[in-house]
Amino acid sequence: MLNATTSFFTNLMNKYLADSFTIAILLTFLAGLLAMTIEGTGFMETTEYWGSGFWDLLAFTMQMVVILAAGYVLAKTPVVDRTLNRMVAKVNRPRTAIIVATLAGGIGSLLNWGFGLVVGGIVAGKLARQVKGVHYPLIIAAGYSGFSLYGLGLSGTVPVLISTSGHFLEESIGLVPLSETIFSLPMLLTTLTVLVTLPLFNSLLHPKKKEDIIEINKELHVEETISLEPGEDEKGTLASKLNHSKIVGYVIGVLGLLYIIMHFVNGGSIDLNIVNFALIFLGILLLGAPIYYVKILHEGVKTVSGIILQYPFYAGIMGILVGSGLVVTFSGWFVSFSSAANLPFWSMVSAYFINILAPSGGGQWAIQGPIMVEAAKTIGSSIQQTSMAVMVGDAWNNMVQPFWILPVLALSGLKLKDVMGYMVLIMFWLGIVFSSAFLLWGYFG
Repeated sequence: MLNATTSFFTNLMNKYLADSFTIAILLTFLAGLLAMTIEGTGFMETTEYWGSGFWDLLAFTMQMVVILAAGYVLAKTPVVDRTLNRMVAKVNRPRTAIIVATLAGGIGSLLNWGFGLVVGGIVAGKLARQVKGVHYPLIIAAGYSGFSLYGLGLSGTVPVLISTSGHFLEESIGLVPLSETIFSLPMLLTTLTVLVTLPLFNSLLHPKKKEDIIEINKELHVEETISLEPGEDEKGTLASKLNHSKIVGYVIGVLGLLYIIMHFVNGGSIDLNIVNFALIFLGILLLGAPIYYVKILHEGVKTVSGIILQYPFYAGIMGILVGSGLVVTFSGWFVSFSSAANLPFWSMVSAYFINILAPSGGGQWAIQGPIMVEAAKTIGSSIQQTSMAVMVGDAWNNMVQPFWILPVLALSGLKLKDVMGYMVLIMFWLGIVFSSAFLLWGYFG
């Protein structure tokens, strides 16, 4: 039954799902159409919202480019590469490989969402090369599926934000400690449930028939072996000695680590900038010579073209949603039929649908958060539950929203349609888990 369902969705996506860039364009048209029909904004006004917002995610786009490229370099350093190779070397069964890939992405995402994105894709790729008979599209989907846990982890945008002094809703809700959100008993149990059931669910999706299995093409997906030695024409020159000097790399690397220590000693928090900073300087330290870093980075930047092209389009869509008031309208619909007990559930559902057009946790909270918080206060619902529901709804929809899977597709060389059939089924399973969690939390507290 499950394999038949998997085949149905896989075939459906292969036939009808367009490229991720085409989807970004179509979503732009959809957002504009909804703004004009529901909110009554004019065509020129809608176009203005779109164009004005087009570059609003420019800084975030660069952060994503850095985290993917720097994470790639770090994973390719000899120490990390050997560690990952030792980890996957003990895996020899396809379904075990699927489980390990899911756990790698999930645990990585609990620690930091950017790290989870990168490590899930890299471990999945290594397992695909290591384990004979593993279905390549599925193991890549499995590695990405662990990203569903990022909202329940240490870098979950909403819980971290509302626990930080000075957040924009502090006057309304005060500071909400992490002990009442990601470290509350219901959310810890939800995290544990996903960590246990999702890898098993993913493993059950593996095709049983040999003819249905698509293994990695090792000729097309060769792990890059990059020569770090100087060329014959470089040897002996001062420039070559400086480029290959490990002293230069170690000094700047230690300086970077010193800043990281100072950052946390002075009360700094974990954000995307400090994560990127750490990735870069750890990579430099582990490689030593500056030229080694440059050579590996040259390969890593090949994976970020989709991000550079498509993220501005999603920023433009968010511009339409905010400028036209669509987000307020959508959220208001769900609030209108919610009770104190089920508002968190409907907050999660509304966040799921809004995330289709506005796939940014922080940006989505900025426009949806005030509405949901005010609704929770008005009808006596839990602020903590409602806030986490918006976060989890965002993470839930990320399973089928092309915005976040682009880095993993770039690392794997696959197309969106290759993995989306599996992601739809994963999304359904997570929907059952997350819906149950918030309904139980809402009604039984």
